[in-house]
Amino acid sequence: MSVSYVEREQANDETLAFYDAAEERFQALLNIFKVFGHQPEYGTAFTNMIMAILKDGVIDWKTKELIILKATQRNQCKYCVVQHERVSDMLGIAPEKIADLEGDAYKTSPHFTEGERALLDLTVQIGEDANRVPAELWERLHANWTEPQIVDATFVITIYIAVSKFGDALGVELESMFDGVEPVLTVNH
Repeated sequence: MSVSYVEREQANDETLAFYDAAEERFQALLNIFKVFGHQPEYGTAFTNMIMAILKDGVIDWKTKELIILKATQRNQCKYCVVQHERVSDMLGIAPEKIADLEGDAYKTSPHFTEGERALLDLTVQIGEDANRVPAELWERLHANWTEPQIVDATFVITIYIAVSKFGDALGVELESMFDGVEPVLTVNH
């Protein structure tokens, strides 16, 4: 860990308010939230944003989890991948589908729709070069998704790329409830 966690007994009222909201939503006070104890205004904004993302919206939560897993695994964020493999399991996403997010397996996997493949390709492209999304990919995205859905997916992708980098830069570690848990997807960190 690179920075300390602000535990409940050290937290001020502002920090406790966002801790309570986060714990109510996620049934645990995760370490990613505890680092925000140092910046409670950001912690509140972060918690609200994550709660807005992790639910059905113009894109269903299961699809969001697929792109979250792809984005965070590509960034080698073990904390994120373990957390979101658990969420994916709780949402009923088949383990085989999660496993086929590895590398390019999703491109030919029978577990994915053409629309999901397009979103996963967008995830990879944004991670490599967001300025050069090919016209062919835009065509596939528009053939399968509405513009509000494309905006939703792009927001989720970019936020979780940032979340993975934020957590890794600060050395956020998995909570003890995940001791011994190894991710299905390959993470080299």
